[in-house]
Amino acid sequence: MTLSRRGFMGVAASLTALSPFASARFSGAYAEGGQKKIAIVAKIGGIPWFNAMERGIQSAGKETGCNAWMIGPTQADAAQQVSAIEDLIARKVDVIGVVPNDASSLVPVLQRARAAGIHVISHESPGQQGAEWDLEFTTPAADGERHMEALAKATGGKGGYIIIVGSLTVPQHKMRADAAIALQKARYPDMHLIGDRFGCGESVDDSYRTVMDQLRAHPDLTGVLAFGSQGPIGAARAVDARGKIRSVAVVGPFSPGQGAKYVRSGAIRCGYIWNPLLAGQTLVRLGMMMATGKPITNGMDLTDIGALQVDPAQRSILAPKMQIIDRSTIDALVALGL
Repeated sequence: MTLSRRGFMGVAASLTALSPFASARFSGAYAEGGQKKIAIVAKIGGIPWFNAMERGIQSAGKETGCNAWMIGPTQADAAQQVSAIEDLIARKVDVIGVVPNDASSLVPVLQRARAAGIHVISHESPGQQGAEWDLEFTTPAADGERHMEALAKATGGKGGYIIIVGSLTVPQHKMRADAAIALQKARYPDMHLIGDRFGCGESVDDSYRTVMDQLRAHPDLTGVLAFGSQGPIGAARAVDARGKIRSVAVVGPFSPGQGAKYVRSGAIRCGYIWNPLLAGQTLVRLGMMMATGKPITNGMDLTDIGALQVDPAQRSILAPKMQIIDRSTIDALVALGL
């Protein structure tokens, strides 16, 4: 049964309780309980990044023979994620995957999931308490440094810059920003951070308004480093609106299809991403291993990834697979549906 993206797609009896969420799908097998059930709780539903992740979740569900779906809150809100996980515990799913908006606020509910015998894997949340494993495609430090190097190149290593993060409570974004700032201070003394980081990177409109305000307040602004998939898009809109494409560089990760016109115009200089579709597939593939008792070991090969870097002590899984988005790659990435 299919409903719009403004509501859950699922059994009618649950619609009232689940109305804060933008996307979920349940098949007949879910109701019958004949397959392993893997549910992924995204940061926010209905945006290109997580739409691509959802496609990956669905394809890997078919590939592995499990019933896999995504739940996407209508806002990047920790309370909505907690509510979703509570519901999944009640439904007795086999595995919960989560991309946290606020890592600390999820700890109690994830612990309840574990106590109920449900496996838990996080993504974009290194060291997540309550999770058995955390999946990453790069380390936060490496990604922050990679993007700062790109920003420094684009600005000539000079001028003021601001940092946008998806939320001030997203651990990985905090670590990326910390690493970027540390690298700038060590290598690019003619650059300087303006203000503190802005927690608006999961909203195009909020990012747009923030960058417009900073452009007005700081004539020496030469760069925007934006984490959160909507941050670079909103920043590019602002830079374009102010006629500053050439003088203000926007760098950060985003969905290629959403940002293609800004890359082609130069409003976004570049960004680095992992493929969100592949992230969805990988979460489900690992989730099936957890649900069926298969060990996850260092160096093991995973489909489309290759050798995983697994640290049992840190409960971390690194699947190193990054992609630059710039004028040389944008058309090919859009053609892939990203």
